[in-house]
Amino acid sequence: MSGALRETPASPLQEAPALRRLLLALALLAAAMFLLLPTVVVFAEALRRGWPAVREVMEDPDTMSAFSLTLVVAAISVPVNTVGGIAAAWCIAKFRFPGRGLLTALIELPFSVSPVISGLVWVLLFGLQGWFGPWLQRHGVQVIFALPGLVLATLFVTFPFVARTLIPLMQEQGRDAEEMAATLGATGWQTFRRVTLPDVKWALLSGVLLCNARAMGEFGAVSVVSGHIRGETNTLPLHIEILYNEYQFAGAFAVAALLALLALVTLVAKALLEYLSGRRHTLHP
Repeated sequence: MSGALRETPASPLQEAPALRRLLLALALLAAAMFLLLPTVVVFAEALRRGWPAVREVMEDPDTMSAFSLTLVVAAISVPVNTVGGIAAAWCIAKFRFPGRGLLTALIELPFSVSPVISGLVWVLLFGLQGWFGPWLQRHGVQVIFALPGLVLATLFVTFPFVARTLIPLMQEQGRDAEEMAATLGATGWQTFRRVTLPDVKWALLSGVLLCNARAMGEFGAVSVVSGHIRGETNTLPLHIEILYNEYQFAGAFAVAALLALLALVTLVAKALLEYLSGRRHTLHP
């Protein structure tokens, strides 16, 4: 009948509740086997000998040095990638310019290139036999097997997280608010600080947390450029490898539990940010 309301067709999952329950069960089973179970095993093995053994490992100078170095590398690389990610996302989402596709591809590059290869690239550039190695050596600057090399390797593998978190949101927002602010006389910095940034702050914090989690847990690229100098260039992931290779399994699992705990804290913080962001959009659509 003309003008009659048409019913919205139900999705296949709505018509098949058994299939929906099966998919949900499979997803929960996969998460339990591949995510929850390994995490539980790590903490169980770490606590097998009790808290005194864990405390002894944590108070070891090499462990404390690895922990401090991990925090230092993250403290340097995360702010740099935050600024770079914001700039890249703003350019890609808000402007049209030659090379825009190339910039987008470069942001995706760390996702498609093995971290080990990126570490080898830094060795090729700044190692003693590399392109700039002899010049750096003559001027007393050490990049590989030192903190600068660790930071460079971490910067490469963690760069996409902030940018890729912000780009879809900025593209969805469009340019209307920025153009209106410009017509009212706002400068570029004022527009970004008062118009663009408040709308993406929750996504920005989420991207920063992901970047920080990857920075603290990176192994491949850092392993190539660190030299595995105990107490000097070993981060927590590298220290875990050394303890495990030396058959200090309790210590290795204890340090792994510390790294897993940092990851869980990051996960909880990210979930909280997503909840607050969703609540904000619900209250202020």
